[in-house]
Amino acid sequence: MTADDRDLGRTDDRFDDDQVRERRKNRPLGTRNEVVTGPVSDWATDFSHLEPEWAADPYPIQDDLRRRCPVARTERFGGGWLPTRYEDVAAIAYDTERFTSRSVVVSNFRPPRELAPVGVTPPISSDPPFHHDARRLLLPAFKKSAVQKLEEGTRAFCHALVDSFEGRDAVDAAHEYAQHIPMRVIGDMLGFPPEDAPRFREFVENVLEGVNLPPDERIARMDALFEYLLDQIRDHVANPRDDLTTYLLEAELYGRRLDPSHVSGTMALLLIAGIDTTWSAIGASLWHLARTPSDRERLVAEPSLLPTAMEEFLRVYAPVTMARLVKEDMRWGGVDMKADDWVLLSFPAANRDPAQFDRAGEVVIDREVNRHAAFGLGIHRCVGSHLARMELRVALEVWLERIPAFTLDDPSAVTWAAGQVRGPRTLPVKIS
Repeated sequence: MTADDRDLGRTDDRFDDDQVRERRKNRPLGTRNEVVTGPVSDWATDFSHLEPEWAADPYPIQDDLRRRCPVARTERFGGGWLPTRYEDVAAIAYDTERFTSRSVVVSNFRPPRELAPVGVTPPISSDPPFHHDARRLLLPAFKKSAVQKLEEGTRAFCHALVDSFEGRDAVDAAHEYAQHIPMRVIGDMLGFPPEDAPRFREFVENVLEGVNLPPDERIARMDALFEYLLDQIRDHVANPRDDLTTYLLEAELYGRRLDPSHVSGTMALLLIAGIDTTWSAIGASLWHLARTPSDRERLVAEPSLLPTAMEEFLRVYAPVTMARLVKEDMRWGGVDMKADDWVLLSFPAANRDPAQFDRAGEVVIDREVNRHAAFGLGIHRCVGSHLARMELRVALEVWLERIPAFTLDDPSAVTWAAGQVRGPRTLPVKIS
């Protein structure tokens, strides 16, 4: 949109309501599979990352599979695989010839092949060569210098959250602290109303935890997310401002403005991935410190150690597991993979592989060499890693400065998200 367009109050016809709805209504349908739920019979042949025992503590399961599989199989979700060794996870993450990223969240619905190479939420759902160009569009907003400008506001917001605890001796560190920080940061970056934050939580849970819903219900919930995003787009078309949404609306790729599905898909990616991954990392770090007084006391006494400790928390409690789809039938890693089989890339499992890390299962807060995969591997390594690190560091700095002594109120009351992004959903702590 040109300045003259804005002055005349013209609308961007890319986002004509009738046309957008018609495109979504007539979008190609993918493969839908029967929903399979219930207890796992054998994690090597029937794994499910949605089961309660996986959400509560997946690490013993992953360690067992790494010793005896190491590539687990399931018939759930229409069929899929789970490698647990670092070398296997890395090999698949870097192999864009045999694995596609057109869908990175395992569910009972597979988007159609014709969506490649763009996918639903570019660039994370994109394959080469399109991926490179779509990712490059986002780099300016997430470079270190851009992130540094957000630190002061993030720190002030963290202090305001702690201020709200005044007079209390117990709080939910996940629900009342960790979750709010990335919702505010990402919401502000996209130019969304702060009062919409509760809706962001709902969208996150629908996308990442509702994957075992019947496909029609899951698609309906996804449509609700995209309706919200299109409302925000229309508002930004009418009222442009200096934020990521307006930037995407005005960005060009291959000499033309981005397609509406590209704009809304990238916004969905930033909203969902930018929120849940970071709140999970903050929450898991606070959970560890609440139950490990020696580490908490050391960080309070040596705040300069926090950046190093933070990387260890990211390694040991890596929140994110990504997915790929197999392109064609093939023999890989000793197993017979079929076209459109899911592959879960468990970065948490890779980060605890003793073949890659010394004392892999321990939390060593002064670990000096720490080439973890918490932000992914290969072409899809997290574009927002600088932002996530800033949010995590500031959140922990403020908490430890203001609340240096805290413990778990009731360890059994801590709950963890099921699905591909794992972090505490409830984290009741006592404040001393």
